[in-house]
Amino acid sequence: MEYPGNLFVVAAPSGAGKSSLVKALLELDARLAVSISHTSRAPRGQEQHGREYWFISPEEFRAKAARGEFFEWAEVHGNLYGTSRAGIEDRLQHGEDVVLEIDYQGALQIKQLFPYAVLIFILPPSWDELRLRLNRRGDTEPEVIAKRMNNARIEVAQAQHFDFVVVNAVFDTAVFDLKTIVHAQRLKYAAQRRNRSAVFQALDLP
Repeated sequence: MEYPGNLFVVAAPSGAGKSSLVKALLELDARLAVSISHTSRAPRGQEQHGREYWFISPEEFRAKAARGEFFEWAEVHGNLYGTSRAGIEDRLQHGEDVVLEIDYQGALQIKQLFPYAVLIFILPPSWDELRLRLNRRGDTEPEVIAKRMNNARIEVAQAQHFDFVVVNAVFDTAVFDLKTIVHAQRLKYAAQRRNRSAVFQALDLP
């Protein structure tokens, strides 16, 4: 089913800057809304329930998954992450543009269920820079960083299945690239026909 709203799905390896880029994009574009995912992991730092994630127990998460409440879900770094089906579909049906920050597994699942979704992959400029960014966090053990670097090689290889790729070498440039993708999607024929129906009718366009 094609909805009035656009669904943008952003994925990246840990440390590539996905969350910071999406946050900056949302500050620039009031028409975008972020979808808050559910996770079984504990909050980190200043994260709050209902702001960054809905934090629930692994048991509650699996119960929701069994009831089919998630649009997609996956296990990442030993934790469960999922996207509410009802929450996404309701927003899209009301013409909202929604951004999802998820892992590549969930992104590819969504593309199967929702072919009109726009998949965007964030790449680091190099492996050395990715390792540096992970080390800069200061709250991750060396063995965890090593594991995330290994996982990143698997994740980066999936970029070929995405519609767009943004290289986060210079932050402001990467934000501009993201905003350009969103704007271009809104200018597509089908989107303009939905949102400017009076113009299309006046010009006798199908």
